[in-house]
Amino acid sequence: MTKPAIRAEAERLFAAFQAAGAVAVEADLLLPAETLLDLYGEDIRARAYVTSDPLQGEMMLRPDFTVPVVQAHMAHGAEPARYCYMGEVFRKQAHLGNRASEYLQVGFEVFDRSAPQAADAEVFALFSEMLAGLGLRAVTGDIGILMAAVRGLDTTARRKAALLRHIWRPKRFRALLDRFAGREAMPAARAALLGRLAQGSPEDLIAQAGGFVGLRGADEIAARAQALIEDAEAAPIKAPEAALLYDLLGLRAPARAALAHLRGITPMLPAILPAVDRFETRLDALAARGIAVEGLAFEASLGRTSMEYYDGFVFSFHGPNAEPPLASGGRYDALTAVLGQGRSIPAVGGIIRPHLVAALRGAM
Repeated sequence: MTKPAIRAEAERLFAAFQAAGAVAVEADLLLPAETLLDLYGEDIRARAYVTSDPLQGEMMLRPDFTVPVVQAHMAHGAEPARYCYMGEVFRKQAHLGNRASEYLQVGFEVFDRSAPQAADAEVFALFSEMLAGLGLRAVTGDIGILMAAVRGLDTTARRKAALLRHIWRPKRFRALLDRFAGREAMPAARAALLGRLAQGSPEDLIAQAGGFVGLRGADEIAARAQALIEDAEAAPIKAPEAALLYDLLGLRAPARAALAHLRGITPMLPAILPAVDRFETRLDALAARGIAVEGLAFEASLGRTSMEYYDGFVFSFHGPNAEPPLASGGRYDALTAVLGQGRSIPAVGGIIRPHLVAALRGAM
């Protein structure tokens, strides 16, 4: 697909977002790396292009638009607000394939605190309308339900924090859950360390180790050792609770059937009730916008390998090849609180990859 064809498709999508009431915004190509590293941790380095500026310090080629758009809105945006954007983003790829390292992205974001589930439905219905006729498969999910389930577990605050931190790393999350539920043995290295701690205090082990290497001080090392001891003494997550969480991770069903299933397990996992209520409200709002929710696919784990700011409704539209999706998005309320310096607002949005849309149109 030629660049002019991709640009033409991007401009068509961009114009459609503007026609839907969005204000066009621009974002810098180079962003301060510190902000993104604070949000996503060092993992983002594996996916982003990082450089150094003698005056501005470490900088990053724009990996997406959401963060700069949220920053701009929280600084001086009106409420409610709808924005759209078009431009290049940059992502390193671990292997050769059909994922580009530089590509155009067109997006739409809604900041509206009056009716968040209605805003979810607005965004999804708009994307569905704009991509109609391409034979795409739409999938929805809700990371908020999984997060609520983790927060409701009868286990230590430290274990819940670890699970929440790794929700976007499915393999690591599953390994932690297996261990916390007593299904997998403690790693041998950790068991050996705990054995040594049982024979002496953390301070004794620090003294035996000799000089310090790295940035951690004695207090930090001792605190980490104490955390390991407390974790080893914690009781396993109860089998019924763990079973419900495993069930939730694998839930895939049409949206109405998924709602019925979630209603069925809510009495045994009451912490998810508010999130399930929001799910039902969203389905009603989608139905009111003409979306056939009875057949709409729902996957509870959707979005867990995306950017780590989604914390509620998520969606994606897939073509003949499942990855990457032609469009994706979701809700990111917590991100506005992080970037808002004390202020927050419910927010939802999504992006379309015009090069994939143009290629699919050209093949039809």
